[in-house]
Amino acid sequence: MPLVRLAHSAVESGPEGLRLQEVAADVGVAHPTVLHHFGSREELLAAVIDRVQSAIYGEVFAALGESDLGSDSLARLLDRVATVVSAHGHARVLYWLALTGLSSSERKPLGAVVEAAHELRLGRGRAPSSRAASREDTRFLVMLATFALTAESVLGSDLFGLEDGEAASQRFRVWLAKLIASHLDAGPRDA
Repeated sequence: MPLVRLAHSAVESGPEGLRLQEVAADVGVAHPTVLHHFGSREELLAAVIDRVQSAIYGEVFAALGESDLGSDSLARLLDRVATVVSAHGHARVLYWLALTGLSSSERKPLGAVVEAAHELRLGRGRAPSSRAASREDTRFLVMLATFALTAESVLGSDLFGLEDGEAASQRFRVWLAKLIASHLDAGPRDA
């Protein structure tokens, strides 16, 4: 089953509007085939959630693996993540799922991203102070980037009076990367 098309259907109608019969018609197979493959609408949604998260996390982990946490490297990382959350409406799917109370099969879906980012941060020794960065500080940075990129994808730059579309989005990501790099360079702070 082409889960990218199913995710697109979820974007168009929202997860509540995703029906097995319509999915079958959309992908050109019989309804019993979809039912046999997924079992239920809930299992279909779980597969869509897993597909969307796999697409996003795959890019995030690849980008983290190439990052040195400098502002240029962070800008490239944010560009890659922005591209994947915008592609096929992945950010919209995540927001629909959150708004409808559906969630990932994982208990802490961004936990692995936080752990990978924190290990990279500790390994890079970006903080000039002798204190190690806290996991919570890293979690907050991941939250900030996640909120910024997904909201920008869903809401767009027009909402904020930025009329030059992708160019404004690019400038925003460069600005955000510099903000994060500056925070990393300043070292851990007490909240």
